[in-house]
Amino acid sequence: MRSTYESIFIIKPTLSDEETEKVIQKMQEIITTGGGEIINVENWGKKKLAYEIKKHKRGHYVLLHLKAEGPLVKELERNYRLNDAVIKFITVKLKGDIVLQKPATAPEAKEKPAKTVDVPVAEKGKDTVSSEIAESSETVKE
Repeated sequence: MRSTYESIFIIKPTLSDEETEKVIQKMQEIITTGGGEIINVENWGKKKLAYEIKKHKRGHYVLLHLKAEGPLVKELERNYRLNDAVIKFITVKLKGDIVLQKPATAPEAKEKPAKTVDVPVAEKGKDTVSSEIAESSETVKE
């Protein structure tokens, strides 16, 4: 029975963009030739690592969502280990299916210009902003 998995792997940051893309393509080919289905691939790019891994302080992150059977996931992880370009990986079995959502766009945000606020400049010896805030605030009793 095919299950849904999430796999994140980190590639050495010293590789060129073409070499990095080849590593990502190789991992995708392993999934598709093994009978799995790639749901989503997110290339997160180079980011700072939380701690140094194999003398690298940065890494190129890639997220894969896939549907596969257990033996295929083991084969994918075996290839992660064999590939010198991959410095770290983790694969997690998800309980449900992946529902990809498009980022929400606010149509009214595109139509309305951003609001600007004029802040009065404080005169010498007088805190205008603090005094205006104090005058406009209400006292709340509990």
